This record gives sequence, C-alpha cells and structure tokens, in this order.
Amino acid sequence: MAPDQTKHDEVAQATADTERVMRPQEVPVNMYETSDALVIVAPLPAVQPDDVAIDLWPGRLRITASLRSAAPKDYLVHEWDYGGYERELDLPEGWGGSVEASLANGQLAVRVLRGAVTERTTLRVG
Repeated sequence: MAPDQTKHDEVAQATADTERVMRPQEVPVNMYETSDALVIVAPLPAVQPDDVAIDLWPGRLRITASLRSAAPKDYLVHEWDYGGYERELDLPEGWGGSVEASLANGQLAVRVLRGAVTERTTLRVG
C-alpha cells in the first residue's frame, strides 16, 4: 500500500473511532433580528459546508456539524477538537417560514425568515 494511502486510512480510522465515543461540542451563538430575518451566527472552525446541517421545526432550530478529521497527534495542549458540533435554539414566535445558511471563514450564518414552520425541514449547507 502506498504511504499516502496508509496515512489516509489511519486518519479515517482515527476519525471513525473518535466519532463513536465523542459527544458533540456545544457551539456558542449570536442571534439578532433584522427587518426580514432572524440571524444566527456561530463559529465552526475546521468544518466544511458539506459537514453542516440545519434542522428547523416549530419553535426550534438545531445546528449540527460532523467531525472533520481526527488525525492522531501527540498534543502538548489540547483544548478543542475538530468538529462534532451541535447547538439547539428556541425560536421566537413568527419565525421559521424558511431557512438559509452559508459557511465562510469558519463562521456559519443562518437566516430564518418570517412565517410558520409547517413541517420539519433539514437544510444541508454544502
């Protein structure tokens, strides 16, 4: 097996092992209201758009992002992990007509538009 493939397999196995035992990290958010949207901003370092999902249902919104990479490392200081993020929020009455989201420079921006949520919706950011 080629050295690059061996390294890739090691990282993939370490990531799978970590996902089995890790609990998602709670993401801090800022939420504010504009004239046409409720905006939620959250830091998601080391995450790609395809890793992120937004779930919207009446009165609630949940942000989830899967683990990106758990390459084995011998840390000297280890205070945060790459992904496995989650946050659930209560939404004020009258918000949830639809949801839009983008991820750039490690920052997720979610826009929840006015209206009623009629059914649970999942938006993949990527």
